[in-house]
Amino acid sequence: MKEFELKYGCNPNQKPAKIFMQDGSALPIRILSGRPGYINFLDAFNSWQLVKELKEALGMPAATSFKHVSPTSAAVGTPLPEKLKKACFVEDIAGLDDSPLACAYARARGTDRMSSFGDWIALSDICDVTTATLIKREVSDGIIAPGYTPEALEILKSKRKGNYNIVEIDPAYCPDPVERKQVYGITFEQGRNDFKIDAALLENLVTENKTLPASARRDLIIALITLKYTQSNSVCYAVDGQAIGVGAGQQSRIHCTRLAGNKADIWHLRQHEKVLDLPFKDAIGRPDRDNVIDSYIGKNEEDVCAEGVWQKYFTRRPAPLTAAEAEAYLSGLSGVALGSDAFFPFDDNIERAKRSGVSYIAEPGGSIRDDVVIECCNKYGIAMAFTGMRLFHH
Repeated sequence: MKEFELKYGCNPNQKPAKIFMQDGSALPIRILSGRPGYINFLDAFNSWQLVKELKEALGMPAATSFKHVSPTSAAVGTPLPEKLKKACFVEDIAGLDDSPLACAYARARGTDRMSSFGDWIALSDICDVTTATLIKREVSDGIIAPGYTPEALEILKSKRKGNYNIVEIDPAYCPDPVERKQVYGITFEQGRNDFKIDAALLENLVTENKTLPASARRDLIIALITLKYTQSNSVCYAVDGQAIGVGAGQQSRIHCTRLAGNKADIWHLRQHEKVLDLPFKDAIGRPDRDNVIDSYIGKNEEDVCAEGVWQKYFTRRPAPLTAAEAEAYLSGLSGVALGSDAFFPFDDNIERAKRSGVSYIAEPGGSIRDDVVIECCNKYGIAMAFTGMRLFHH
């Protein structure tokens, strides 16, 4: 297939639209089901690069959940603790622990379930039955992977009345080293960002604390590779083999740090006993449960514990999660890794990061206020590496 005609571009009025190879060669993909759109393919090709790099860097199956050309999360295939399985609504998936790929997607999808609603999925490895079973029951726009087992493909083809978007990509495909795009009729050209992110990038530890355990190196690599494919400015928190909070596309870096930190806090609080024990009615589906949990934790527009409201969702009225309880739960956190796609210009970012349990940081360095940022890290015993590499993505 040398080109594929799209229904429209980013919006219905943007026609005609298609994807093709500029040199006239065949596309490195096969469409096995559905009819992916313009934004679907933007998500597909960006997300595939992310999981491919994670697999190459860490040697583990990887998955990501993408929305509007940025990852909601990315993860590698480490088993989920029982509390996290329950928080991610996957405790009933048979054989989950036996499929590292399914564990990776369970983590990626479960990190920020509000943002992942209607996601695009990328898998680093051939999709197996367990992963397909997990995906089948989630609201999703499509998936890209290097292949699918026959049974997994049939499971996925049953989604959306047979119209679920399923794309297979050639894992050996290597893009041209120069990339181009047009804006307002003007062509931009640059070298593709093929900078390799691995443990060697974390050797320049500039803080008094120079201890960086293997788990922290893994999580910092996950954070940095995630940032490489996140709309800038961006900050990413990671722990236990997954990104737990991504702040994307903010004009101010502290806003990135706050946004990502708030998402990381919600991920932690979803595992609070009060949240895990919410007495949902059986008829309440996963998307509605996500909305209710988000309101329960964040005290949003609807007070789900209020009289006349709780009856819609619960079999009994739950006790609220108080601010003091949430603060006490979060205050005991540590061991979280944080990556930034550019330097921190002020130490307020470190102060906010500390509140979400950050113990390890990787950022490019190069600010005239680096000394202030380092001093703040030293105050809290945080280990910080200067990578010397910016990771802007637009």
